[in-house]
Amino acid sequence: MATPDLGDIALFAAVAEARNFRLAARRHGGSASAMSAAVRRLESAIGATLLNRTTRSVTLTDAGQALLDRVTPALAEIGTALGRAGDLARTPTGSLRLNVPTIVARHILPPLVPRFLALHPGIRMEIVAEDSFIDVLAAGFDAGVRYDERLARDVVAIPIGPRHQRYVAAAAKSYLAAHGTPKHPRELVGHQMISHRFLHAAALAWEFEKNGRTVKVRPEGPVSSSSFEIQLAAARAGLGIAAGFEDDWGEAIRRGELQPVLADWWAAFPGPSLYFPSGRHIRAPLRAFVDFLKSERRRGAS
Repeated sequence: MATPDLGDIALFAAVAEARNFRLAARRHGGSASAMSAAVRRLESAIGATLLNRTTRSVTLTDAGQALLDRVTPALAEIGTALGRAGDLARTPTGSLRLNVPTIVARHILPPLVPRFLALHPGIRMEIVAEDSFIDVLAAGFDAGVRYDERLARDVVAIPIGPRHQRYVAAAAKSYLAAHGTPKHPRELVGHQMISHRFLHAAALAWEFEKNGRTVKVRPEGPVSSSSFEIQLAAARAGLGIAAGFEDDWGEAIRRGELQPVLADWWAAFPGPSLYFPSGRHIRAPLRAFVDFLKSERRRGAS
């Protein structure tokens, strides 16, 4: 026996309920001839006559009635399942796993996450904040957040947070009074420096820019930590010159706890991006987050 087509079964049920090919066609937006062809295909596939047709009426055979009794609940269940699938597509549910730098977790995500989850209460976000250069996708995350210089070329990148940030340097008055204030990045050599240490990697070189010139300095000093709180405490205590994101150090500078150092050399750079592989199916929670970020950017631009 040939395998019956599910669409033909649904059209047979429509004709059987309407007891009329033209009425069934009007209800389902088709034609009476298409309905008749579907029933003939179904009868051929199962080897039984399902409908008695006359010029005035359509009635069910015993086989047709038995089939209708069995398929009607099944078709209703299929309709419910399809409806639920559509609802899930319109209202995404499930987990969204992100791997982000600690600076992004501290300053960019806090206002975004509550607004996103208010729009999508069926989504559960799992956010790991760490400063490492792992393959976040191989580690089981849906997406990561990184800065442009760390992005591979074969990924989709969606801007998140400010489009421009600065890398600043600062120190306590007590340190500068005791050791002097450098006027050029090269004068940092010999100074005590407080640096940010990435997981599984050494502290990165500090980069300064002015009038198209770039100077890099390898930090050396008494404190190197992945914890910003430890770096801030060390800088406040006068243990050395610190450098990092303006988002982190700006408040201490504004309050006068730290003094700007080499402010005319502070380097600006593009903000971070959410990224995920191109050419790959995007799960509904991630798609919802991407659409949310695009909406936030349009709102900010208006």
